Amino acid sequence: MDFKQKVVDLVSEQVDLPKEKISMLIERPKNAKMGDYAFPAFALAKIEHKNPALIAKDIAEKISDDNFTSIQAVGPYVNFAIDHAKLVNATLNDVLTEKDHFGDQKLGEGNVPIDMSSPNIAKPMSMGHLRSTVIGNSIAKTLEKVGYTPIKINYLGDYGTQFGKLITAYRLWGNEEDVKKDPINNLFHYYVKFHEEAEKDPKLEDEGRAAFKKLENGDEEEIKLWKWFREVSLQEFNRIYKELGVTFDSYNGEAFFNDKMQPVVDELREKGLLEESRGAQVVNLGEDENPALILKSDGSSLYMTRDLAAALYRKKEYDFVMSLYVAGGEQTGHFKQLKQVLKKMGYDWSDNIHHIPFGLITQGGKKLSTRKGNVVFLDQVLKDAVSLAEQQIEEKNPNLSNKEQVAHDVGVGAVVFHDLKNDRMDNFDFDLEEVVRFEGDTGPYVQYTNARAQSILRKANKEISMDNLSLNDDWSFAVAKALADFPAIVEKASEKFEPSIIAKYALDLSKKFNKYYANVRILDEDDQLNARLALVQATSIVLTEALRLLGVNAPKEM
Repeated sequence: MDFKQKVVDLVSEQVDLPKEKISMLIERPKNAKMGDYAFPAFALAKIEHKNPALIAKDIAEKISDDNFTSIQAVGPYVNFAIDHAKLVNATLNDVLTEKDHFGDQKLGEGNVPIDMSSPNIAKPMSMGHLRSTVIGNSIAKTLEKVGYTPIKINYLGDYGTQFGKLITAYRLWGNEEDVKKDPINNLFHYYVKFHEEAEKDPKLEDEGRAAFKKLENGDEEEIKLWKWFREVSLQEFNRIYKELGVTFDSYNGEAFFNDKMQPVVDELREKGLLEESRGAQVVNLGEDENPALILKSDGSSLYMTRDLAAALYRKKEYDFVMSLYVAGGEQTGHFKQLKQVLKKMGYDWSDNIHHIPFGLITQGGKKLSTRKGNVVFLDQVLKDAVSLAEQQIEEKNPNLSNKEQVAHDVGVGAVVFHDLKNDRMDNFDFDLEEVVRFEGDTGPYVQYTNARAQSILRKANKEISMDNLSLNDDWSFAVAKALADFPAIVEKASEKFEPSIIAKYALDLSKKFNKYYANVRILDEDDQLNARLALVQATSIVLTEALRLLGVNAPKEM
């Protein structure tokens, strides 16, 4: 039962406000002793020309409902105190009946392409790629839970001037034998060396641009090298994606749109939108806006050219209801321009394109940079995280079966959870030992809480009945109330494209359950044993599902 909706329904019978407005006004009293929900009467004061305290008193006197132990006016608020036993009973019934579908909703439908991860080929995946990958993956899972059909697109950085630079670097300092031995690391080494040498000799930049122009023009040797770099990179990327448990529906990268850009340029020209500026071709976006650069003075394409082609292709291919781009906050200006150009072209569906920005991962307060070689490789971070998890499992539970799999789930899950518990736009410093701790606001803490719940159920070894699931104590009410909030949490996370809402919820539910565990003798043989076990099972169901929505596994033993 949705008790908040019950409050909305009761209030709507007494006031002349739409239910949507009432729902937005409902608050949670800061002091739990004041009740569980509160309706502020301020919004009615102007309409009824009365003191809000008098309005609240009048509303409270007219409402009665046996789902609430009290409905009373406290100043300008109508406070509702839920009948604890009824909330526990209703919530446990809902969770145990719906199981992992608890929280499923129909908030929308239709295809939602999600442009995410998108590493550059010929470079190792770094911690910088983690955010787009795991944020995009979690958003996809959450949108699916509320009715949409997500399409995860790995828009590989497999085209552009950097590949001219890499080809130039390979010809100057590389050899085939070294690349075959260790493709990614050697190609990365060449790329870093190019930028170091280009600072001494700026002519190298011209050589890189010339090599890319040859690639664009279909030079066989350039294309052969480019395909080789792409193939070895994808093999490495897919190994890391497997570690993270992330899959994709499309790997169409920038190169896929190479033959789709000219029609976009032609359309811009036909619609009178293309202008020349210092030899380049641009779309003017207004006096106070920088123009969108479509073609360089030498005729080369740019990110904007390819992204316009990609947006048009995705609309035609998927007929999307929304299109999301999970990319760093520094790209906000680019996506703003993308939408503006599409709008000028007459495509109103551009209003449904959303950039999902995020902050930086830093180390020691410093930004990570691939170009300067100041980079932390994701592969090594995941290996170190699994190793730290193994050490802790060995200390806490050396006889655990399936130790390797559990250590993998805990170590990798810790890295993913740590990223997602932070508000998307926040920058955060990464300290692996803090991330993999079993105590504190960490992924392993949530996983361990779920494993504890599973351990209790194994010890009890009882079939849970759906009869009489009422519990009256404050500890079980706090847990059940948190469980009842899960559908609203899923809705909020999906609307804001914000996985941290789910991660913080999982931490809060874990803390409430652990307080329950510390204060209640769960396995005592009495007439409420079944209800207590139902609460334990419901908690495990919801924690497991919350972790799934974050892309984190939930081991049953740790």
